[in-house]
Amino acid sequence: MKAYIQRLGRALMLPVACLPAAALFLGIGYWIDPSGWGGGNVIAAYLCKTGSAILDNLGLLFAVGVAVGMARERDGASALSGLVGFMTVTTIMGSASMFLGFDAENPPAAFAPGAIGNKNVFFGIMVGCVAGSLYNKFHKTKLPDFLAFFSGRRCVPILTAALMSVVSLLLLFIWPLIYNGLVSFGEAIMGMGAVGAGIYAFFNRLLIPTGLHHALNNVFWFNLAGIDDITKFWNGVGGLDGQTAAVVATGGFHPWGEYVTGMYQAGFFPIMMFGLPAGALAIWRNAKPQNRKAVGSLMLAGGLAAFLTGVTEPLEFSFMFAAFPLYVVHALLTALSVFVAAAFQWIAGFNFSAGFIDWFLSLNVPRAHMPVMLLVQGLVFAVIYYFVFDFMIKTFDLKTPGRGDDDESISSAALEDAAPAAGAAADKESVLAAKLYELLGGASNLVDIENCTTRLRLGVNDTSKVDVDAIRKLVPGVKVLDGKNIQVIVGTQVQAVCDAMEAIHRKN
Repeated sequence: MKAYIQRLGRALMLPVACLPAAALFLGIGYWIDPSGWGGGNVIAAYLCKTGSAILDNLGLLFAVGVAVGMARERDGASALSGLVGFMTVTTIMGSASMFLGFDAENPPAAFAPGAIGNKNVFFGIMVGCVAGSLYNKFHKTKLPDFLAFFSGRRCVPILTAALMSVVSLLLLFIWPLIYNGLVSFGEAIMGMGAVGAGIYAFFNRLLIPTGLHHALNNVFWFNLAGIDDITKFWNGVGGLDGQTAAVVATGGFHPWGEYVTGMYQAGFFPIMMFGLPAGALAIWRNAKPQNRKAVGSLMLAGGLAAFLTGVTEPLEFSFMFAAFPLYVVHALLTALSVFVAAAFQWIAGFNFSAGFIDWFLSLNVPRAHMPVMLLVQGLVFAVIYYFVFDFMIKTFDLKTPGRGDDDESISSAALEDAAPAAGAAADKESVLAAKLYELLGGASNLVDIENCTTRLRLGVNDTSKVDVDAIRKLVPGVKVLDGKNIQVIVGTQVQAVCDAMEAIHRKN
């Protein structure tokens, strides 16, 4: 189950990768027409509608993307199966009045169009998992001669439609319970206001090592429990829960006021853009003199990635296992940042992650509120991070990069050793891929090679045959999950490394 959830976490990255496009179009559209949101400018309207085309169909994107990600072979038949399965569920569930007898014009909340339609990420993930599993099991199925046309990959969409039709009938009775449970969970956190946002942020960071933070994010960022923070922010809607609306309507004061939308995103900007890069500076300053040049290169690359794009895994994995107490403090500081931003209603939003690019694009989005203050908050947290990291590393002698008793310089020397194995295409990613392939046990040990945003997710026959210590000298981090699953944190160039490893694996 743990390996399966890890695989799901990686699969979720494919549809999430579409979100920056929405941020780009909507952000520019709002910059052109900040008040009319496209109503007063045809170019702005064109850009906003282009971005909305993605946000308004997130469930569909997740169905297709997760189906492809869960399939062992990235084949178009798995994507088609996800599409067919999603349309089956939404069509049957959307016609629930035929089966349950309620008024179709005034359906219960669980069967309202907003809960059932193309925005439903829960349905998308569920269908994607089913379609991917069916593809893995039946894509090589051989049927009798008179049905041979439907053999192999062609039978998978048919099976998906048939199975999802049965699942849809069960969901008619189960979905209201799931929906109400998710809403209750979301409302419990939302009812805590800024404190709830901080609690969410704390567990968001703690779950990073397992890759399960994606499941938690889906509750708050998408339309699983009615919060839908990302979509509402970029569409310029939402913002008032029932309690807030009642208080504001009477002219009273509400502790987190109008800006509820965006509160589960804003506080991450000071951490990604300023806090973690400052922590990286402290790690570099505390490295042994002979290791500072190599550690500096690692920290500089990770810090720039965090600041510009909000991708923090290269930095976080560099110390989360070697100095786990420091990582817990990082999670607590993240919770504090999200709490502060929500309490003061300093709001910006992202479509990918909380880096400078998303912050800049969100400045003129209608739901943004005093986003420049997040930069001020970020500078404060940069100071906090630097001195807290520096104090903890020195006081508790934490073995952050460059401080281990048996550390070797993280240099290009080890990669150069792999150059002959990489052949003519000895670019940096190919060389790293060749060396990792060898250290992971090669063709006799490697079973699955996949990747998410910054890490390789690998299935092997036996993790004891993997040279973990040698791999740690090449990459920011390694995580052995169990006897058959291991993750290697590479960084933002992970896709190129993964492709190169797959090419090597096919030849072997």
